[in-house]
Amino acid sequence: MATKHTLSSLSAACFLALSAPISAADFNITVTNLTNGSYFTPLIVAAHTDAADIFEVGTAASNELELMAECGDTSGLNALLAAASADIIDNPAGGALAPGASTTFTLSTNANNTLLSLGAMILPTNDGFVGLDAVELPTAGGVTYYLAGYDAGTEINDEVQSAGCATDQAGFPAGPVPNLGTGAYGVPVGSVGADADIGGADGTIHIHRNVLGDTYATGGYSDIDSTAHRWLNPVARVTITLQ
Repeated sequence: MATKHTLSSLSAACFLALSAPISAADFNITVTNLTNGSYFTPLIVAAHTDAADIFEVGTAASNELELMAECGDTSGLNALLAAASADIIDNPAGGALAPGASTTFTLSTNANNTLLSLGAMILPTNDGFVGLDAVELPTAGGVTYYLAGYDAGTEINDEVQSAGCATDQAGFPAGPVPNLGTGAYGVPVGSVGADADIGGADGTIHIHRNVLGDTYATGGYSDIDSTAHRWLNPVARVTITLQ
């Protein structure tokens, strides 16, 4: 009887171990802006299931992604992710992430949210953004990713600063970016930087070819200083460590 009782107890213990839910996890995450002269608008970072998605290369941008890529507004993506029960950190740096700067934070996740995504607009661009698309969170140790800059394909890259920001409005918003010009002239809007490879605006998400710029502070075809703001991929580094 004692032996039988022991086996029964062991069986019960094994059953409980197998049926117990996987515990939540905490991750230390560091995001570094690797560019020389571009800023990232406030980041949105989320752990989620495969039912959620911030962006997918080769597809048309959602209205929510367009709002982030053109204006730096993450409210739409936040709502989408929240509706999918994602674990979200919005604006972990407490504002724009400057060139060369890093932000480190802790993301607490539930057992179901095993994928990580993040995004932020790159300033100055028309609809460029830095993104990480649904990578697996580590189950031990840590992992580092180098991130590309993407073009949302929603706005022609005229490289002209606008007074404000709204989706489907030409130009890029003002922000904490020094060395910008004071207005393009003499060149039709869209003639510089038009994404001919995808037909200009209303295209698909693709790798950004970076800004062209010029060296004319009060004229030329671009408000972006090519000596300060041009960049090449990768534009960011993300390190994720399981606590």
